[in-house]
Amino acid sequence: MIPVRRSSFGLIGVGAFGALAARHLAAHFDLVLHDDIVDTAVLARDTGARGGSLSDAAACDIVMLAVPVQKIADVARDIAPLLRPGALVVDVGSVKIKPVAQMLEILPPHIAVVGTHPLFGPQSGKNGIAGLNIAVCEGRGGRAGEVARFCADALGLRVFEVTPEDHDRQMGYVQALTHLLAKVVVALDLPDMQLTTRTYELMQQMVDMVRYDSDELFRAIERENPFTEQAKKNFFAAARALEDRLASGG
Repeated sequence: MIPVRRSSFGLIGVGAFGALAARHLAAHFDLVLHDDIVDTAVLARDTGARGGSLSDAAACDIVMLAVPVQKIADVARDIAPLLRPGALVVDVGSVKIKPVAQMLEILPPHIAVVGTHPLFGPQSGKNGIAGLNIAVCEGRGGRAGEVARFCADALGLRVFEVTPEDHDRQMGYVQALTHLLAKVVVALDLPDMQLTTRTYELMQQMVDMVRYDSDELFRAIERENPFTEQAKKNFFAAARALEDRLASGG
């Protein structure tokens, strides 16, 4: 019997999320890791993957861009001449309209494009990712269904196939407000409390899940999503209205 060749998978960007992704993808693909800053040697050894150049990663059957949203366009330009015909390029950014549009514009037309947003990170996924949510957005090439099936069947994720517009509209509240609230609580620099309620503990759990997320991620969520601005205006208007009501004794 002729052995079936496993698809090659180039993972570009092995920061906090890229490292998490590598640990779950290595069992399913011949995984090639590349990062301009992070040394991939330890992660490659631990996962059975191999480190490689940008050209090595971009030459794979599937290429994942696990880089900040702000760098998607630059990386897309770098890999565009290196991609093999018929390859699939996937991103994992927290915003979808802008990155998907950039990939469609910059990458050759024979390259399939799918936008994804794993709705979890290194903290929320540290004990396993089965049952967690991921959004999958068709870009070009009709392969979003293939990505969705892999995420559901192989990784055990709950998959939501949505348009980039639907994704960003919902994330304008779901993610932008969550990170905004967490930043406010972190800035309060609250002391350790002995007397806590369950509600307070849940709030602290929320804060801890995003406390160490990068500033690049926070800026992408708050600035790159076209629906976030209105969500922030509504939030601050509601806070001011509540403050006024309390001040007036209402």
